[in-house]
Amino acid sequence: MAVEETHKRGNKRRTTVNKDRGRGTPQGAPVSPLLANLYMRRFLLGWKQQGWEQRLQAHIVNYADDFVILCRRMAAEAQAQMAKMMEKLKLEVNQQKTRICHVPEESFDFLGYTLGRCYRVKTGQAYIGTKPSKKRVLKFCETISQKTQRGTCGRDTEEMIGELNLMLKGWANYFRLGSVSRAYESVDSHVRNRLRQWLRRKHKIKVRVEKHFSDDYLYQQLGVIRLTHYQSNLPWAKAK
Repeated sequence: MAVEETHKRGNKRRTTVNKDRGRGTPQGAPVSPLLANLYMRRFLLGWKQQGWEQRLQAHIVNYADDFVILCRRMAAEAQAQMAKMMEKLKLEVNQQKTRICHVPEESFDFLGYTLGRCYRVKTGQAYIGTKPSKKRVLKFCETISQKTQRGTCGRDTEEMIGELNLMLKGWANYFRLGSVSRAYESVDSHVRNRLRQWLRRKHKIKVRVEKHFSDDYLYQQLGVIRLTHYQSNLPWAKAK
């Protein structure tokens, strides 16, 4: 389990028990996904070979060491059998991230998406779907804030916009499934606010920034990508 430590100077760092003991590989290391897949393969094969998938009608969806078990009933039994298998494989389950979730009454996050009850914009009809999780939206907005902080005002505007657009494209290319409109609107709003502040500081303007840096100026002249418009140009959005 990761914890946060504060040094005497006030600096913070994240650490884990395994890191302190010199065990395992650093988070984000290139070899980590490979090792995770090797161990998870044993778990996934064992789940099927021991008959738990068919007996409990419980299907596993995983990416590296992140996984969910999907079943209509006997969720507690599925969780118990999973824990026993993990113990035999000498793998530790993160208890803080492990829970039984009843969809659609509840929702859960997986790989940056929230899965649960969604509503169609035009009709209000409910359905089970996906949307970018609030955590990922907030994290991306924090990244935008760091990118446009006061110390970067000396940078060339065109260069800054180019890098921001690459970030926006990359984020939207991943978070483009399901109900994305509200997430895109939140990101667009944050980008506009941060860019206006950045331009005001850069040009040393003290009056209301909207008068100098309108939406048309940001999107038409500077060429900032607008995610709510970018969404309609994606191939899947045009499919009939």
